Parts: sequence; structure tokens; C-alpha cells
Amino acid sequence: MQAVEMSLTVIVVLVLLALAFDFMNGFHDAANSIATIVSTGVLKPQHAVAWAAFFNVAAVMVFQLKVASTIGKGTIDPAIVDHYVVFGALIGAIAWNVITWYYGIPSSSSHALIGGLAGAAMAKAGTGSLVWTGIGKVVAFILVAPLLGFLLGGALMVLVAWINNRNTPRRVDKTFRRLQLVSAAAYSLGHGGNDAQKTIGIIWMLLIAAGISKTGDSVPNWVIFSCYAAMGLGTMFGGWRIVKTMGQRITKLRPVGGFCAETGGAITLFMATGLGIPVSTTHTITGAIVGVGTSKGPGNVRWGVAGSIVWAWILTIPASALIAAIAWWFGRWIL
Repeated sequence: MQAVEMSLTVIVVLVLLALAFDFMNGFHDAANSIATIVSTGVLKPQHAVAWAAFFNVAAVMVFQLKVASTIGKGTIDPAIVDHYVVFGALIGAIAWNVITWYYGIPSSSSHALIGGLAGAAMAKAGTGSLVWTGIGKVVAFILVAPLLGFLLGGALMVLVAWINNRNTPRRVDKTFRRLQLVSAAAYSLGHGGNDAQKTIGIIWMLLIAAGISKTGDSVPNWVIFSCYAAMGLGTMFGGWRIVKTMGQRITKLRPVGGFCAETGGAITLFMATGLGIPVSTTHTITGAIVGVGTSKGPGNVRWGVAGSIVWAWILTIPASALIAAIAWWFGRWIL
């Protein structure tokens, strides 16, 4: 891959834009980490965001950079990457995040970024610039992640109900109010581990394109820590418009249900991150919440709300790709 000539100012602006996306990712997806623990009343909102943010950042010590590698090398051809492509991708992802945040729709920041990369790459070099194996994994996990979350959340709910069938509801509630702290921490760890790496991959891609880093080099530590810190700060500010949708509008949750949903979601995220697959934390926790609700009977799930969320999932990649393609064209005039 040949280095692309770009000024230091442009590089700095794009790195800051990437960190802004990372901050917004935490802000937008904070609801995924805290919705269940807030809606069940285990923690107050301000305590919940601090809890989630801490474990978002702590994930830097747990996971290898496999997801970052997939983003940096496994979605679009690295040879066509330049500052215009990175600019278009980030603007496409950020714009879609703002739109869905404003309307309180729990869409996927991850898929907005993938759509942004694809749209900017196709605007520059056509469909041949896409790495279809990597894109295929991401698209496949649009179905696999929520389905796995659904199955694990539902199965855990059934298992927990069977284990505690002789305990009083009050005792079960008291036990799982404590355990939900653990499950929320695990989910936030998985959230940070998968999502922060997506921005690491983007900045790494930019530095390689600019000739500052080489393909075989390790990711600079300042990139890793700044991305995790930006996500943690975003989570601290929280996405309150989405918390209500995720925590109560899909199904009514109690601490035991919150524990099962978060644990099912965390297992899914840990598996995906270990395999280097960028997945949607939004899809994952939504599937787990629906699984918990369905385990008590299909009537416990508000399927209309779940259906509107699914439509947002379907639209995310093409919508962010379209915005990114327009931004790529615009970026050629201003960068």
C-alpha cells in the first residue's frame, strides 16, 4: 500500500473526527449497557453510566485487537484508502447516529460505520473495492448476533426460573439485584471491547494510508487508549432517549430478567470479539431482551416496537453508505 500525500492538519482533523465518532458511539450505545440495570431500578442513571463507562475502558486490558484488524484490513481494500474515504465513512456514520439518536431509535453504530466505509469506498472505486468476505461476516451477524442473544437470554431465563422455583419472589429479586451488577459489568466490558476497536481500526487505516505507520506495525498505544477513553466518556454522558425504548418498551424487565438479558448479550459479544467480528451491541442486547420476554410468553413482548427497531437495522447500512458517498464527494472539495 503506497502512502497518500496529506497534510498534518488533515490527519489531525480526521483523527479528532474519528474520536468524535467513538464518543458518539459510547453516547449512542450507552443505552445498551445501562438500559436494563436502570429500568429494573438496580442503579440510578448517574451511577449506571459511571459503572458502564469504567468497564468500557477496562476492556482495553482484556481483548486483543482482532476487531480493529477486521475494520482496518477486512472490509474495504486498503489500497484505495485515503483521507477522502476516511472522511466520507466517518461523516456517514456520525450523521446516521445523530438521526437515530434524535428519534430515539436504537440502531447500530457499528453497522453505520461499516456502511460508511462501504459507501465511501464504492464512491471512489466501485464495488470491487469491497472485501466481500469481511462484509459478509458483518451482514451475517446482523442475524446471528440478535438470534444468539435471543437464544441465550431465553435459555438463561428458563434455567434461572427452574433453579429458583422454590424461592420466594422477594428473595429472587434481592439476589438478582446484586447479580445484575456483575452482568451489567460483563456486558459493558464486551461493549467496550468490540466497539472501541472499530474506531482504532479506522485511525490505524488512516495512519497507514498517510505513511505514518506501516502495515506490519503494531497499533500505536496512543490510538488504543484514546479510543477507549473517548468511548468511556461518551458512555458517561449517556443516550437517555434510547434507554426507555430498550429498557421498558420492548418488554417489562425485573432484575432477574435484566441479569439474563445482559449475560446472554455479554456471552455473544465476548465470542464475536474473540473471533474478530464487528457486531452490533444494539442488535445483541435487543435480541437478548426479546428472548427474556418471550420465555414468559410471546404476549410479554411488544412486537410492534421490536419490529420498528428491526426496520432501523435494515436501513442502517444502506442509509449510512449513501450519506458517506455524498460526504466523500464533498470531502474532495474541502480537504
